Amino acid sequence: MSPTHLDLDLQIACEAGDLPSQTQFESWAKAALQAHRDDAELSIRLVDIAESAELNLQYRQKNGPTNVLSFPADLPPELELPLLGDLAICKQVVEREAAEQGKACHDHWAHMVIHGTLHLLGYDHIDDDEAEIMEALEISLLNTLKISNPYTPICEDSTQNYE
Repeated sequence: MSPTHLDLDLQIACEAGDLPSQTQFESWAKAALQAHRDDAELSIRLVDIAESAELNLQYRQKNGPTNVLSFPADLPPELELPLLGDLAICKQVVEREAAEQGKACHDHWAHMVIHGTLHLLGYDHIDDDEAEIMEALEISLLNTLKISNPYTPICEDSTQNYE
């Protein structure tokens, strides 16, 4: 069941090129929100390598760009607002990873939106048990969108490192 209402603020702060549509971003976020929220507000900012690297260093103390960063809304519990948070997704990293992993670019975009949205909902992959739960949910949600398991290696040397 999808949320009855998703207010998605899509910000394009990178060279546009072949980006998914607003509708695609909404459908991917709604897939992640199903069974969690009936009403949600979410911002997705598409960034370039420089902005991703700056945000990654500032908030995670890690050098270099990353595929997706999640910034959950930090609201007092007494405020019952649908604000979920913000995602920053680096266009160049998503495109590079899709090419390296032999995946359709839009499929990888879908995975990054779902992955980041699940982080906003409180899922994580810091320890093995949490990672298994989160990955299984991602695989299931992507399957409902007719997108294959993103964790299946394309070849023996294929490795994945999602932030």
